[in-house]
Amino acid sequence: MFRNQYDQDVVTWSPQGRIHQIEYAMEAVKQGSAVVGLKSTTHVVLASIKRTSAELGAFQRKIFKIDDHLGIGVSGLISDGRSISRFLRNECLSHRFVFEQPIQVARLVRDLADRAQVATQRSWKRPYGVGVLAAGHDKTGAHLFYNCPSGAYYDYKAMAIGARSQAAKTYLERNFEEFAGADVDALLQHSLKALSASVTEDELSADNTAVALVGEGTAFTILEGDALKPYLAALKADDDAPPPGEGEMAEAADAAAPAEAAAPEDGAPPAEGPAPMED
Repeated sequence: MFRNQYDQDVVTWSPQGRIHQIEYAMEAVKQGSAVVGLKSTTHVVLASIKRTSAELGAFQRKIFKIDDHLGIGVSGLISDGRSISRFLRNECLSHRFVFEQPIQVARLVRDLADRAQVATQRSWKRPYGVGVLAAGHDKTGAHLFYNCPSGAYYDYKAMAIGARSQAAKTYLERNFEEFAGADVDALLQHSLKALSASVTEDELSADNTAVALVGEGTAFTILEGDALKPYLAALKADDDAPPPGEGEMAEAADAAAPAEAAAPEDGAPPAEGPAPMED
């Protein structure tokens, strides 16, 4: 990547008013594998693509459990994601020890944003090269937050980050109105459909896909391997099924074919029937 005198540390502004170190960190998020999040009124779902550096290597985990009511999905530098997950777990444990109750999702995300923002104000630090989708459920309801390497954080109904995530965002934008009243199975299917939109070379499989669920009455649970195969099979069945109405149109065309064959051509005399009987 091209370097200049304005990207040697995170506190130097370029003449155009840009901080290149933060932009490099945001570019690392864009090059990571895709992570999708969406929520209903009661539950939140995260779905991610896991990558491996070689055929003989293991797939890297992209979804981390933080507490029973909270988890995160990361895209970018996974080492930074693991560091963030340890920080969030310690914050949750400290809050439970002091207040004897789970921490609210919005407060924990704000603490993470403050930590990320401090890394943009110290010349001996660097921004986290990872984007974080935080999914959780507390007494105020279901929440889905996105934390940016710059320290900004946003509350979303649905969001996708990582490589080729624009295709997933397009799917989410077209269907987000259905998410609020959807049940758990429908949310899982929507997350897999959005994730599959960002895959170009390899299809989703039980090895390279992970899905997490948290919500009302449901602790944070990660589904992968054999537990995910029924949902992937349902996704493939939906992809192979004909579009709505196509089957009915085909049946109507088959029924109309014999009638068209029996109809006389233009200009041809009508078929002769039996001769009328004389009185």
